Amino acid sequence: MAIMKRLLCLANSRKLNGRCVAGIELSGQQRLGWIRPVSAREHEEVSEYERQYEDGSDPRVLDIMDVPLIEMRPRDYQQENWLLDPAQYWRRVVRAAWSDLASHADPAAPLWINGDSTSNGRNDRITLAQATGLTSSLRLIRLERLTLSVFKPGEVFGNPKRRVQSRFTHHGTDYRLWVTDPTYERAYLLKPDGDYNLGEAFLTVSLGEPHNGACYKLVAAIMERVRS
Repeated sequence: MAIMKRLLCLANSRKLNGRCVAGIELSGQQRLGWIRPVSAREHEEVSEYERQYEDGSDPRVLDIMDVPLIEMRPRDYQQENWLLDPAQYWRRVVRAAWSDLASHADPAAPLWINGDSTSNGRNDRITLAQATGLTSSLRLIRLERLTLSVFKPGEVFGNPKRRVQSRFTHHGTDYRLWVTDPTYERAYLLKPDGDYNLGEAFLTVSLGEPHNGACYKLVAAIMERVRS
């Protein structure tokens, strides 16, 4: 029998042929902890059918929603995973406001372990051995300033595809992390190559599945302050 968990949705990000959904469990207004609903497939991505509301719509970041879950499915590098019930609809309860995020943000601290960077990133990965010793793989952080950079990271190798990268400083450390938030990816891939300053924002940062012996830090959701 499914267990209903009320989540503040803080990610519905791109993952293989599906999505990675995550949120903070709520009891009233109280934060209980992170949950990442996952499927029974090998890479645990969540399909459109599995995550939809009864009207067929997709969960959005800042939705407060009830999600049917079966049991905890922690992995060494992702302790927050719960197996979802694919036979039941998710239910939207209400929308949260941007101003609500401050009370749910994680304390300012390094994003897990720093010091390992890819050629285009900065402090953007940790080894799988290091990740298996962590107790969390999701963070909600607040930034005073965020920059998005659109460019072709593989151009020198003949790959013309463009990507969107976040660039920011958090807790005194510089980061350059790839964006997997599909809303922001689509919006910024429509723009010319270059750097774009967004100002104040919350980010959901996630440790992804292992690839070539490392777990990569990804920006799974961007939540900007709405300007009047």
